[in-house]
Amino acid sequence: MRDVARRRLLAAAGAGAFLAPPSSSRSQTPRGAEAWPRGLTTSLVVPYTPGGPTDVMARLLATGLAERLGGSFVVENRPGASTTLAARQVTRGRPDGSMLFLGTIATFANAPHMFRQPGYDPVAGFTHVTLLVDSLYVLVANPKWQSLAQVLEASRRGPGQVSYASQGIGTTGHLPMVDLAARAGVEWVHAPYTGSPQALTDLIAGRTDLMFALLGAAKASIDENRVRPLGIALPERSPALPGVPTLAEGGFPGFAAGGWFSLQAPPGMAEAQAEALSAATAATIAGPGMRDFLDRNGLIPMEPGPVPLRTRLEADLASQGELIRRAGIRPE
Repeated sequence: MRDVARRRLLAAAGAGAFLAPPSSSRSQTPRGAEAWPRGLTTSLVVPYTPGGPTDVMARLLATGLAERLGGSFVVENRPGASTTLAARQVTRGRPDGSMLFLGTIATFANAPHMFRQPGYDPVAGFTHVTLLVDSLYVLVANPKWQSLAQVLEASRRGPGQVSYASQGIGTTGHLPMVDLAARAGVEWVHAPYTGSPQALTDLIAGRTDLMFALLGAAKASIDENRVRPLGIALPERSPALPGVPTLAEGGFPGFAAGGWFSLQAPPGMAEAQAEALSAATAATIAGPGMRDFLDRNGLIPMEPGPVPLRTRLEADLASQGELIRRAGIRPE
């Protein structure tokens, strides 16, 4: 299902640096919206700091939901503890629509393997409303590297010859590199950072050699030739970087990596209310303002609804756990 959804929606992955578009115009009320309580004030809890692409997406989503369901939707930034702080807050909330969660693969597939007691059950601890978007990741290198083949050749001359940056241990920038190195039979030195900006800065400066970056974060540096794209971490080439081969084309069949976002509520939300929320979310994602933002930031709309979300969550919970064990990460 993951590959099918990606193939079907790759055309949505556009180019451009991170940029927030203006709010979309008011749309028709989605079917089932009468199930949403009138006049409700809803906190949309985001597990990251304000100002980044995730925060901007959350604010666009909040605006669209308010237009379609009525009431007020207020973004509440609650970063910390690898997204588990926000998740714990939501799993203990009331299931009446007053609190929602902008979930991520980090929350539902990574953190449960990285913490002995994350403070929530990733499957049973939430009402899983809908998938939102998947992210387009690209393997980028300092410009001194001409190709992935050149990197691999240098890597095979001896361990420690090549280093890679990530946004931190166990992140969507770290685990795919563990997978890629294992498939290539090489050893790379990991340089974890606290976020993408510093990791990308040091890559450009030549302090590290490689990293997986979200297209929206790396596109300006690619366009300015400050980093070189070596491969797309999707099954097919992206219209955003048509000249860049997939990593499957580079000798790693079936390789794919990304980080999805989702919408959750506390456990026990009424089915009709969850359906109304899912429909309003799908309409917002499809709206021109949101789609412009997604295209600019390399974010790919996914098949909506609770069933695709549960399927993806459970599959990645297993696969990410295997990568975390392979990386030698022990639960804290």
